[in-house]
Amino acid sequence: MSDFLDAEALVAARFTVSADAFPGLLSRVLEPFAKRDLVPDLVRATREGDGMRAEVALHAMPLGMVHLVAGNLGQIIGVRRVEAMEGRVVRLAA
Repeated sequence: MSDFLDAEALVAARFTVSADAFPGLLSRVLEPFAKRDLVPDLVRATREGDGMRAEVALHAMPLGMVHLVAGNLGQIIGVRRVEAMEGRVVRLAA
């Protein structure tokens, strides 16, 4: 029963991607969210030398999608590192 509830839980999540700076990186970072109908609450990107750091945060997303999105982000060519942080459970989906 706990697994069922965890799969339906909505959690706050923040993803940080460190990657080589190249045209098209930001659209590729946003694609895993768009294909799951998730609209980020925050998107921030900064150039750091020859690299770029992109941060995407959602106030509420299904817990079961956090690892899927992180995996997709890690498959983007040029990505050096992906950090995914889950926050508190916002609510259980009805």
